[in-house]
Amino acid sequence: MWNKVLLKWAKCPSPAQETRWLWVRLSVLPSFGFLFDIDGVLVRGKTPIPAARTAFRKLVNSQGQFLVPVVFVTNAGNCLRQEKADQLSHLLGISQDQVMMSHSPLRMFKRYHEKCVLVSGQGPLLDIAQDLGFCQPITIDTLREKRPLLDAVDHDRRPSILVGVDFSVVLFGEPVRWETSLQLIIDVLLTSGYPGNPYEQENYPHIPVLACNMDLMFGHGTFMVCLENIYKKITGKELKYEALMGKPSRLTYQYAEHLIRAQALQRSWEQPIQTLYAVGDNLMTDVYGANLYNRYLEESSSKGSKARIQAKLLASAAAAHCRSVLVCTGVYNPHTEVFDPGLVEPDHIVPDVDAAVDLVFQLENFAPN
Repeated sequence: MWNKVLLKWAKCPSPAQETRWLWVRLSVLPSFGFLFDIDGVLVRGKTPIPAARTAFRKLVNSQGQFLVPVVFVTNAGNCLRQEKADQLSHLLGISQDQVMMSHSPLRMFKRYHEKCVLVSGQGPLLDIAQDLGFCQPITIDTLREKRPLLDAVDHDRRPSILVGVDFSVVLFGEPVRWETSLQLIIDVLLTSGYPGNPYEQENYPHIPVLACNMDLMFGHGTFMVCLENIYKKITGKELKYEALMGKPSRLTYQYAEHLIRAQALQRSWEQPIQTLYAVGDNLMTDVYGANLYNRYLEESSSKGSKARIQAKLLASAAAAHCRSVLVCTGVYNPHTEVFDPGLVEPDHIVPDVDAAVDLVFQLENFAPN
């Protein structure tokens, strides 16, 4: 649907190499959105990548408003999204609603918000959990203080009492003391939230486990593998996750699309969002995740169905495509060995994020006022 168009003369060579003129339709309303990775695309550590400043000038108008819907998607999970937004303020003033941490989709899981959740990871865990909507978070350290005999590593604590509760487990990220976290999480799982009680075979399926950022390259994925194997070694059964989030999970891209659509609705952009462009530097998270989500969108479309993962949590709307754009400013290594070449082949490869913005504007014939 073209609510507004600009008409522009464009030269197009004919097969005979002659020059002819065609009318080219340029949209001034976005029908697409950007999903930008942060580290390696916009910044290296705390240092902005020069191309990011140039790219951002093309993404906003003279009032500093974004010309297209933009979400910044990171697998980081050890801070509040406002802190991450503040870290990007030296590039551009952005809202925390545009920042998506690995744990951001937990906002959708309202059925757990009133329950007691055991949280594992680093950073201000209680603040993060409460910001996401959890009313009764308990950290590993708190559980260890209440039930010191559960910590097989440290025996120099006096015992206390913790009444069994309706637990769930939320894994935000890699903890500092793996041995303590593994020990206590396993005990909570084996006893269905009554740590210290005898393990009963009938405590299966276990209490819900929600996990963020299963990336094996950066710690937490490896921690999860350890947890899964310890649980299976003891019980002979598989540890099952209620939800997995963080790139490359499908749930993460679905929630990112939800945020993109919310921005378009807020700005009264009437064009349906048809295409998501995921710009990143990591084949195994950014490219793999975008391609996996694109496969899901196309399969859903071919079946004539808009059934969505966690459909009851989000509105049943879907883009038509999710295109992967690989930039060469971060961890990308052309010699990396991959296990699924079909899903780590980017749709486009560009030198940096500025070139990515130019490419997408060209592909979409986008020329804002």
